[in-house]
Amino acid sequence: MDRQQEFVLRTIEERDVRFVRMWFTDVVGTLKSVALAPAEVEAAFEEGLGFDGSSIEGLSRVYESDMLLQPDPSTFQILPWRGQEEPTSRMFCDILTPDGEPSAADTRGVLKRTLEKAANMGFTCYTSPEIEFYLLKSKELGANGIPEPVDSESYFDHTPGGIVQDFRRRAVTMLEEVGISVEFSHHEAGPGQNEIDLRHADALQTADNIMTFRTVIKEVALAQGIYGTFMPKPFSDQPGSGMHTHFSLFEGDTNAFFEAGAEFQLSRTARHFIAGVLKHAPEFTLVTNQFVNSYKRLWGGDEAPSYVSWGHNNRSALVRVPLYKPNKMQSARIEYRGIDSATNPYLSYAVVLGAGLKGIENEYELSPAVTEDLQAMSSSERRAMGYHSLPSSLWDAINKTEDSEFMAEILGEQVFEQLLRNKRKDWSAYRAEVTPYELKNNLGIL
Repeated sequence: MDRQQEFVLRTIEERDVRFVRMWFTDVVGTLKSVALAPAEVEAAFEEGLGFDGSSIEGLSRVYESDMLLQPDPSTFQILPWRGQEEPTSRMFCDILTPDGEPSAADTRGVLKRTLEKAANMGFTCYTSPEIEFYLLKSKELGANGIPEPVDSESYFDHTPGGIVQDFRRRAVTMLEEVGISVEFSHHEAGPGQNEIDLRHADALQTADNIMTFRTVIKEVALAQGIYGTFMPKPFSDQPGSGMHTHFSLFEGDTNAFFEAGAEFQLSRTARHFIAGVLKHAPEFTLVTNQFVNSYKRLWGGDEAPSYVSWGHNNRSALVRVPLYKPNKMQSARIEYRGIDSATNPYLSYAVVLGAGLKGIENEYELSPAVTEDLQAMSSSERRAMGYHSLPSSLWDAINKTEDSEFMAEILGEQVFEQLLRNKRKDWSAYRAEVTPYELKNNLGIL
């Protein structure tokens, strides 16, 4: 038994932990949990915990349903929202086959495989997400048929005694109690919309942190009698909720994206990485934007990126190179702005990182940076300048992913097939739905 496992067992005993929750994630990013008695944790470390994988979306087929959860002791945390009367903890789990091999259907495993490839190339990947979400009075719709936000404030507003300030204070405190470092928090542009930015960490830890983050936000909201949602665009006339993420690669202690004196201080490694991300972005948009509603955000304006481009401090670009800080070479990074807050973070980080690594491997050449506001251009102007669009709908995204050898390679056959199956099912259900828009605009005149 290693030291981390010993620490977990000792902490469970010293803190009188009553329940140990085993957390894992299905193919669409839904958090799953099973509570383990403290006396069973040591056996779980040694042998794993068996469960029926066929009952979990995208995990296994009926005829190969037996799976094992292998808890990762480095992710052990006491859950502060459960209180002190019956202390509860959690550990993220890797999913194994009965013979102890990593399951091809484990989305956390997909990211771990991509990070292993990066390590074999000499790189460590760090990420820091800016996570947006809405706070609503309830998850029920209001009298006008749309959600009701908890306030009418806007970007960076500071309202003494405002409910969202109290919410952010409690949420940030709770995040720090579970070991998640927060960099910024503020009110966003939409009514009831907020943003909390997490400090940079390695990509696997960040993905774990995002799954915990969503749970914390919902728990704190429920404790205040309100509802937190990561739906990409809950209001047609307000900004959507994105999860812009900053990526950087390090070779040991050296930032591989930095080169003094180069344009925007970007190294050739960084330029190849960006070129790879841009080339494959339309193919992986199904992962970073996986719901019908995701495309209402991408094509709804408000700085959401709809076109494949990059720029220096250009917020209409899909990939932005933030302003370089003099004497801070370690802060050199790129920001991918296409991910929304409802994504499976393991898969999203795997496909963006995988695309960037492919660009480095094959030395993709980077097109010139865009300086114009792409949203303000006409379609003919964008075509003339060679700017291609991201998928315009979930169906469009499904077709681009289905034809992508890159996506099949990164996700592996099982996750690739299960993702497509799940998203085709989503699209079929949506296409059959008669919407309020149709009833409002057609029923009275047809």
